Amino acid sequence: MFWLTRPCPPWAVSTAILLARVVVGVAFVLHGWPKIQNPTGWMNTMGAENPPSGTLQAVAAGIEVGGGALLVIGLLTRVSAVALAAQMIAALVLVHIPHGDQFVAHPGQPSAELACVYLAVTILISAVGPGACSVDTILFDRSSRGRRVTTGRVSADSLPVTSPSRAGVGR
Repeated sequence: MFWLTRPCPPWAVSTAILLARVVVGVAFVLHGWPKIQNPTGWMNTMGAENPPSGTLQAVAAGIEVGGGALLVIGLLTRVSAVALAAQMIAALVLVHIPHGDQFVAHPGQPSAELACVYLAVTILISAVGPGACSVDTILFDRSSRGRRVTTGRVSADSLPVTSPSRAGVGR
């Protein structure tokens, strides 16, 4: 099989999922932290013309901070990824699209780019799962035996078998 199309080894898949979860999770926490400081009025201070209720603003701030933290540690990963994806859809529908924000704007101008990237990554994480390096796997994956590499989990069945003579044993 051509090396560019061959599946990655399980450790590489798990490492990639971990990296995506941590980077995006930390970004959500940092993005939501100022909002959680004023949870019921953060959109009012941004100059929103017709902001949602304070309750919805608080829920949005909680989803960004709480969901981001859960992504980082890999706990309830799919649930938090779906909630964060819904949050980005709301951001696009309520803010970016009505304001006519370009996908990629000039520096200093508002754009929908970041919300779209966060949406794509959270959908990807919700589809592939938390990976082997997660609290979800520790708590909820009682039997990873027989799982394939595509799940992002390492199992004994997915590791290559090397005969003793090929491994250099007994030489």
